[in-house]
Amino acid sequence: PATATPAPATHEARAARATAAAHGTAAAHETAAAHTYSAAPAAPADTAWHTVEGRRHGISFFPRVRYEGVEYEAGETLSFDRYHTADVMYEWLRRWNERYPELMELYEVGRSFEGRPILQVTLTNEATGSDLDKPAAFFEGGRHSGEVTSSESVLWLIRHLLESYGGDPEVTALLDRSAIYLRPQNNPDGSTLYLNTAQANRSTVRPHDNDRDGLLDEDPPEDLDGDGVIHDIRFRPAEGDAIEATHVLDERDPSGRLLRRARPGETAVWAVLSEGVDNDGDGDFNEDGIGGLDLHRNYPENWRPDNGLDRTGRGYTQNGAGAHPLSEPETRATVIWLLEHPHVSVANSMDTRVPMHLRPPSTSKSAERMYPEDLAYYEYFDSVGLAITGYPWAGDVYETYMTRYPTSPWSGEPTEPSPLFGHGPDFGYFYYGAIWYGDELWNGGAMEDYNEDGLYDAYDALVWDDAENGGRGFREWEPFRHPTLGDVEIGGFHPKFFSQNGPADRMGEWVRRQALFNLRMATHLPRLQIIAAEATLQIQEGDSATWAVDVTVRNTGRLPTALRQAQLVKIVRPDRIRLQLPDSLTTGEDGNPAPVEIVLPETRDKTRDLGFLDPGQHAAATFLVRTRGDVTPFTATIEALSTRGGRVEREIRIGQ
Repeated sequence: PATATPAPATHEARAARATAAAHGTAAAHETAAAHTYSAAPAAPADTAWHTVEGRRHGISFFPRVRYEGVEYEAGETLSFDRYHTADVMYEWLRRWNERYPELMELYEVGRSFEGRPILQVTLTNEATGSDLDKPAAFFEGGRHSGEVTSSESVLWLIRHLLESYGGDPEVTALLDRSAIYLRPQNNPDGSTLYLNTAQANRSTVRPHDNDRDGLLDEDPPEDLDGDGVIHDIRFRPAEGDAIEATHVLDERDPSGRLLRRARPGETAVWAVLSEGVDNDGDGDFNEDGIGGLDLHRNYPENWRPDNGLDRTGRGYTQNGAGAHPLSEPETRATVIWLLEHPHVSVANSMDTRVPMHLRPPSTSKSAERMYPEDLAYYEYFDSVGLAITGYPWAGDVYETYMTRYPTSPWSGEPTEPSPLFGHGPDFGYFYYGAIWYGDELWNGGAMEDYNEDGLYDAYDALVWDDAENGGRGFREWEPFRHPTLGDVEIGGFHPKFFSQNGPADRMGEWVRRQALFNLRMATHLPRLQIIAAEATLQIQEGDSATWAVDVTVRNTGRLPTALRQAQLVKIVRPDRIRLQLPDSLTTGEDGNPAPVEIVLPETRDKTRDLGFLDPGQHAAATFLVRTRGDVTPFTATIEALSTRGGRVEREIRIGQ
């Protein structure tokens, strides 16, 4: 499945090198990691080691791996039967930007912790207007380092929109009248680490003290057998061992491959650890690897301090929250950009691997905190998503996600609603006032509930892997001599391309269906249109005339121009109509009044507020224009302005 270089020839040599790397050269590693850099590492592709930035107490360099099913250099064609590194994705973005200049703009929205560019594209038909004048949607992937399927779905959608424009009427109409913003790699540091080494981490590679022992990243896993994958280790602890047994053989699997946690009253037999050694000697294995902050707990809405930082010890904390809201440049690049672009109505910032259409709230039940009108739109999109993707679940984080199984498969206890803090969907709705999903792709291989126990779990994944995947997802347990534990077995599910992401040849259909759901949401964007405009003479008194300009607009989209929550937090302004006259007619000379003036409304900006329009709703406004003297008919401009419904204008003749 992978080739790691350099690779020791024997188990003993591998173990010796792992032990030496973990203990014998710690000081040298710390010294090397103390250097800071202003740009991303620029190692050539054939370098045997991948280095991560930051000052940490553990090592910062790992053998480079080349996984089968991952494309490391961009080819002539793009196919979704393999995963693509950030560099390959960026190469395709550059190619498309050159190929479709009338539809695509490529730009950098920020830099990652290691200094890599975070690239984003705007897709719209520039001939029909600026993206800033159009309703908009935003789709993002790759926030969590290892959840690379989400990035592939964004890349698939970019290609689909570009190649379908002009041939698919729905796509053509969408890009003619809307703007779609797409960011495939929110966290290029993390995905680069994930696809180039055996290591994995939660989000950013910034050093972090996961176990609160005062050390940073001091206990990463080790690929002891040199196969490029961090598998599981299982063994039977002897009586009195420091490591206690926690598992028993799963009776559903007669082959003896599966383990499950021992239930109350059962005698545990097996201990299960991830592959590696206890670098810091605290009795835990691999509990403080590279990074550990969670970009999906770093949003400003309902943020809470990281574990151990609640000074009372009685409040809520949030693992991986970061030093403060938006402490991480990757999250900041999302939030600040969106606040500068308030015309986005729908968004999806995706992860893996529940699978589920995941939405707010994350800290309360939907009915307790959401406006009923807004919740109805979310529930509608829940149903649309399920019909397109076939996921088993759609709903809020706090209740639906946390209680999707009545009983916890891990503890055996009844599940209860539970909060997540600093979560993206809550920012998207409560702070930003948009339809915002944080969808989860892939299912860990559990395609069906084969034994009809109400769970989609490891047993179902094993059955599918054996029957439909050629057994590629599960490594049979093999004896191994561990440097400190002695005789153990290494094996289990492939953590990267079975558990967290699907086999490469299964990935395409997952990313396609998810992208089609995002596309469907984008077709619902609000859209303000001027459907009627007329100027009629009201009063004629000598050489003075008063004209009534009547304007009617309509929201022709399928979402309101503002959710109720958006109105509450004032992320949007009321929809407006403005009448603009030629400058040459609105200035008097020699102390005389201007030949033309707008007398109603009396406000300085000559703008009529309309409130907010629901789908299909009309609104009308009247302006009174007074002309003096011998004024020939002239052209005025009507502007309809909506934060999320777009900007449109129409010319009108007055005076004839």
